[in-house]
Amino acid sequence: MKGKTTISARTLRAQPRNRARILRSKVVYQGSIFAVRRDEVIEPGGLRATREIVTHPGSVVVLPVLPDGRIVLVRQFRYASGQFLWELVAGRKEPGESPQRGAARELLEETGYRARRFRIFLDVFPTPGFLTERMYILLAEGLTPGIAQPEEDEILTSRAFSPAELERMIRRGRLRDAKSIAAILYYLRFLR
Repeated sequence: MKGKTTISARTLRAQPRNRARILRSKVVYQGSIFAVRRDEVIEPGGLRATREIVTHPGSVVVLPVLPDGRIVLVRQFRYASGQFLWELVAGRKEPGESPQRGAARELLEETGYRARRFRIFLDVFPTPGFLTERMYILLAEGLTPGIAQPEEDEILTSRAFSPAELERMIRRGRLRDAKSIAAILYYLRFLR
């Protein structure tokens, strides 16, 4: 997808009216995790615009629930925020990988736990204004402990928290990762 992509008139006519019509598309940056694309489009309302989009392969977020109801979080340094954050297990989906397989891989890497069951309970776009990332949030149950297998650059601490502890952390601003807050609150309100 490097360079300029040309779209034929036939393709333009075939595009559904409830989507943007892509006139021109060019990858302006290609990194190891994401790319940046500049598209000239005609949006469904007729507006002609240039949109810069960050393309991302998607990710999985895992909410691991222990038999006693506690939820496992990991703490790690996040360079972009400049601090250590508590958050749910998460990672990028590999090409062609199912959300369940990605969740199992990330759970094992970051915590050492294995789960008997994974169930998608949220399917969201975290920043739809400019990012293509689709985030699958999965409930992991039937956990058995093991030894974490973090990637070379990951220094993680894992710990289980009760629902009451997590609610206090959210209220007091100690839990600041948006995906984790959304997943935990959804779980506590609708699934538990």
